Amino acid sequence: MPDAFKSIALLIDAENISHNFFEDISEKTALYGAVSVRRIYADWTSEKMKGWRVLLQEYAIQPIQQFSNTVGKNSTDSALIIDAMDLLYMQHVDCFCIVSSDSDFTRLASRIREQGKHVIGIGEKKTPSSFVNACNEFLHIEPASKKRQEERKTAEKLNKTEILLERAVDQLADSSGWVMLSQLMQYIRQVKPDFDLRELGVRKPLDYFTSRKEKYRVQKEREDAPSSVFISKIR
Repeated sequence: MPDAFKSIALLIDAENISHNFFEDISEKTALYGAVSVRRIYADWTSEKMKGWRVLLQEYAIQPIQQFSNTVGKNSTDSALIIDAMDLLYMQHVDCFCIVSSDSDFTRLASRIREQGKHVIGIGEKKTPSSFVNACNEFLHIEPASKKRQEERKTAEKLNKTEILLERAVDQLADSSGWVMLSQLMQYIRQVKPDFDLRELGVRKPLDYFTSRKEKYRVQKEREDAPSSVFISKIR
């Protein structure tokens, strides 16, 4: 699991990234710490933004309106850049996640890095190398795989909370397959603030994992962390 940042600004170029990627974006950024700023930029009068508009309220993302004054030109670039610079000089943000596959944000990423802040770029495989290399890290997002599509269909029948827990264990496990329970739950609450284990009939996270011995292993009192509990998935 990456080192956690105290405050992350998530800035999304909605005219350049499909709403279908948001689940992947949300899960990736939650790995890095607390996302305190969520802003998304587009001409919200456009019918093309219909998919994103559905997600705004559900995920508490602040929409920033930028009218398209020129046909064929992404109108959001300048608004996103101005906001990023304002946040940079307010000093409380220590990590910027810029979500776009547009090379126009190359200079912005470089400028933020010059100020000693961490920059994570998030975009598709087609993102120009200039923007990729200007970031401290770049995370590629891809359309949902067949496996992911099957998981979503299964989620209609099974409990979504269980699927979220299973996916989180897979993502956070170290090279030996174990993840600290406290880190796991911190990540879960970043992804799903209204997470409630009572939906699964238990009150404590440890109770859930110990009751599913066919799927998970629980390890306590490790020498390197005697007061912690670790979880791993049975392969």
